[in-house]
Amino acid sequence: MSVPARPGAVPPATPSAGSHGPAASLPGLLVAALLASGGFWLADLPWVKTHLHVSALLVVVLLGMLWRSLAPLPRATEPGIRMAQRPVLRWAVAGLGFRLSLPQLWAIGVPALGVVTVSTLVALVAGVWLAERLRLPHKMGLLLAVGGAICGASAVVAADTVVQGEKRDSALAIGVITLLGTLGIVLYPLLGHFLRMPEFVYGVWDGASLHEMAQVVAAGFGYGERAAQVATVVKLARICLLAPVVLWLGWSMRRHHEATGQAKVTPVPWFLVLFVVFALVNSTGWLPRPWLDVIVRGDLWLLCVGMAGMGLQT
Repeated sequence: MSVPARPGAVPPATPSAGSHGPAASLPGLLVAALLASGGFWLADLPWVKTHLHVSALLVVVLLGMLWRSLAPLPRATEPGIRMAQRPVLRWAVAGLGFRLSLPQLWAIGVPALGVVTVSTLVALVAGVWLAERLRLPHKMGLLLAVGGAICGASAVVAADTVVQGEKRDSALAIGVITLLGTLGIVLYPLLGHFLRMPEFVYGVWDGASLHEMAQVVAAGFGYGERAAQVATVVKLARICLLAPVVLWLGWSMRRHHEATGQAKVTPVPWFLVLFVVFALVNSTGWLPRPWLDVIVRGDLWLLCVGMAGMGLQT
């Protein structure tokens, strides 16, 4: 589903700016790829590995945010940066399936469903209650609650098709969620190490609480590969709750005689289907180990390209 530009993000290009066609995306994709390669190289330096213990994804996000804060981006890069942030990143998330087998997916996914269902319901109720206590506008409170409980900006956009809040409501909701989630990328690994969390526990916490898929993956790899695997599965299970929540939200608003729009949300995201397919392929053992290592390494670089797009939009 499409996501509007976040506050402070690269504004959408107009048709007159030549934003149509694959060629228009090349400059921005090249910038994201170069930034990803630089972060990849920095994170692989022996001193960085030994002393800083930061993942390439975190390095790339921070580099992108630094660039965005210090220098303007050429207008020609806008379409490619948006492509890196969404389609490229989602293909990379699907590629994480090559790190798992179906038995592992089942072992993580079944307990995750219970945790995710309970935590999402608690977050929704707490979000609405807190918005009322802070006297926020009703529709903005609903958007913040859904976005915080499920999957960030995508959830805000999906919920807004039903809620139909003011343009300011969705923009502020996306801005708040982006800020908190970006802070989580840095703070979660630090807090996890401080509390000495096992990687499985950390992964469940990460996937069940951070907002955007990109934030979940970056914070997961910042703690360890096992943590990233668990966090990804938990987050995908959480995304599956988006359609039921949006449909329930529309029903609830109509029941209270509030005007609603038609829900526009995909029941099962395509990258979730591909994630399971890739895990199935990995479970067969057909891929030789050297090939699988290359795929996993390439997917990590693709994740860095997506993270570069996110950093350059923040």
